[in-house]
Amino acid sequence: MSEENSSFSIKNWSENDRPREKLIVQGKNSLTDAELVAILIGSGNRDESAVDLSRRILSGVDHKIDRLGKLSVKQLMQFKGIGEAKAITIVAGLELGRRRRNEGEEVVTKITSSKDVFNLLNPIIGDLDHEEFWVLFLNNANKVLQKKQISIGGKTGTLVDARIVYRFALEYGATGIIIAHNHPSGNRTPSVSDKELTQKLKLAGISLDIKVLDHLIITEKNYFSFADESLL
Repeated sequence: MSEENSSFSIKNWSENDRPREKLIVQGKNSLTDAELVAILIGSGNRDESAVDLSRRILSGVDHKIDRLGKLSVKQLMQFKGIGEAKAITIVAGLELGRRRRNEGEEVVTKITSSKDVFNLLNPIIGDLDHEEFWVLFLNNANKVLQKKQISIGGKTGTLVDARIVYRFALEYGATGIIIAHNHPSGNRTPSVSDKELTQKLKLAGISLDIKVLDHLIITEKNYFSFADESLL
């Protein structure tokens, strides 16, 4: 069917409908980043179409979807033409994409190195704007029995209760744990409190015969391993 003689011809669509109709007719892979964002926000304003508005937003983040996904509702509302409803829709849409990526990356079932831990947890906490503390619970063969978020903090820290960590370890029948948290600043150097927490959890596990095998500080692109640096 010729595009020119079809009622589905792109030039016959209204500007705000074009991305949606293009997706239906030509498939999702045919859309640009701006057109995908335009579908999320639905409509433009008197001065620009949804696609033009989306192009302007993407220009503000150097056309990087990853940077767009890190913007808060309030930050998105700084763009002229983006109200709270549109901002919430963008945040929700990109968060779904992030979660889908996380599910796809989760292929590690046995830990053989610090890199395995990084590959497992980086998609979950690597690009967050706040700190989260996670624990991997392992059996004698270093297979991951369970992974669990233990606490959520602010931009510079999070509190961890050793009793909670080991309660879950006993519940899952773990013989070893690997602890990890992210540094939103991108600095992977452990702080004094990071070192103190590692020793606290290590000592707490001795009487239970549960070993702290490693502590990873994860950033968006890299990580620091206490085990690799002989700090355990």
